[in-house]
Amino acid sequence: MTKKLNEHNSSDIKSEKDYSKYFETIYQPPSLKDARRRGKEEVTIDYEFKIPEDIKDIGVGRKFYIRTYGCQMNEHDTEVMAGILTELGYAATMEAEDADVILLNTCAIRENAENKVFGEIGHLKALKREKPELIIGVCGCMSQQESVVNRILQKHPQVDLIFGTHNIHHLPNLLKDAYFSKEMVVEVLSKEGDIIENLPRVRKGNISGWVNIMYGCDKFCTYCIVPYTRGKERSRMPKDIIEEVRHLARAGYQEVTLLGQNVNAYGKDLDSEYGLGQLMDEIRKIDIPRVRFTTSHPRDFDDHLIEVLAKGGNLVEHIHLPVQHGNTDILKLMGRVYSRDEYLELARKIKKAIPNVVLTTDIIVGFPNETEEQFEDTLSLYREVGYDSAFTFIYSPREGTPAAKMKDDVPMTVKRERLQRLNALVNEIAYEKNQTYVNEIVEVLVQGESKKNAGVLTGYTRGNKVVHFEGPKSLIGKLVNVRVRTAKTWTLDGEREEILEVKSS
Repeated sequence: MTKKLNEHNSSDIKSEKDYSKYFETIYQPPSLKDARRRGKEEVTIDYEFKIPEDIKDIGVGRKFYIRTYGCQMNEHDTEVMAGILTELGYAATMEAEDADVILLNTCAIRENAENKVFGEIGHLKALKREKPELIIGVCGCMSQQESVVNRILQKHPQVDLIFGTHNIHHLPNLLKDAYFSKEMVVEVLSKEGDIIENLPRVRKGNISGWVNIMYGCDKFCTYCIVPYTRGKERSRMPKDIIEEVRHLARAGYQEVTLLGQNVNAYGKDLDSEYGLGQLMDEIRKIDIPRVRFTTSHPRDFDDHLIEVLAKGGNLVEHIHLPVQHGNTDILKLMGRVYSRDEYLELARKIKKAIPNVVLTTDIIVGFPNETEEQFEDTLSLYREVGYDSAFTFIYSPREGTPAAKMKDDVPMTVKRERLQRLNALVNEIAYEKNQTYVNEIVEVLVQGESKKNAGVLTGYTRGNKVVHFEGPKSLIGKLVNVRVRTAKTWTLDGEREEILEVKSS
């Protein structure tokens, strides 16, 4: 449900008393139950986003600060919000203390992420006391949960604005209402909205760019809150995606990453045979050096996509393929809709078609009632696939998901010990994999200076390996040949050989 502030006529509200009455009448919290429903309603694509005339200069002389938590999709959303705020006249600042508007773009996938956000909300209370005119907003995935919204309403009056993942394009009017009202402004759509094209965007850097190709997820893994917070799967039209990639290529970008919560389900809602394989087959013909995609689901990774990826070219050989667990019974409880053997068969197909593939994954340890034998299945699967790296986590229950209701008799001490054992294996194999690069020449896309040494440059290989080498700043944004001299667990150190390709960044 929603409090649709953008639909009201401000002229109808003559006083703060009227506004409070309006708030009490129309506000209802977001509903995870409503968010679970997947209707067959047609999704409208809107190409006509415009800043309302009466607030187009609302930010002139003011500054904004956005803190982003979570995944690449949140980073993408932050770029859009920064674009909208810039069009409103705001200037960006890197310091929260200098800002007139602070937005916390939140992640709900794990409890630790939520704790960080609430900690930051608490810290901002003193700043709000010093600057009463400051607008503090909470947006993103946490805002889509009714428990979070209620907690903010009850305990954090310093927050002025709450909105979700489906209505970022409403930000201009929401800010207007936040300035107008002394009440907290809340608009969270439980059901996903339409696809809004042509939104303004301030991209982070000019070397690598995010390109969203779809929204939402329909998989409903039992532990995951994302299908509730991001809505049902909705694909952008191929022509819009291709034009965005072409635009980035013309602007000198060296790399694009195609984004989606379940990126290889792309096209299944378009009533055609056009899927991710067909899309990537078209994008590989565009003159941009590197194309990636994330995050994929094994269930939707079909043979045609493998065939297209095997063509190489600008389609890099790094594939992130989350497995989550190595035991079939646990996978079934997780709602992953594939078995251990089916996943291993997919990995074999990929390796056969792309011999130099770099596979990475996500793994959850300590799912409710995980036995020692089941955990050992995860270790053995990791060894058999031979991943280059993995993101590993202790299971974090999310309120509103089926897994949160499961009985769990595994002590936290056991879960932590299992995570340590898994991480030891991850580190061991990562080190072994990296040793194979010693004395080899790798293509590196230079991203910038090393955080530890300004005289050292840092970049990534096609397989997403981090590489450090000495060189001039003029190489930032370019593709460079580097001969690897030493290899560590997570990084490669080398010497520059030659520039493969020079493009202005």
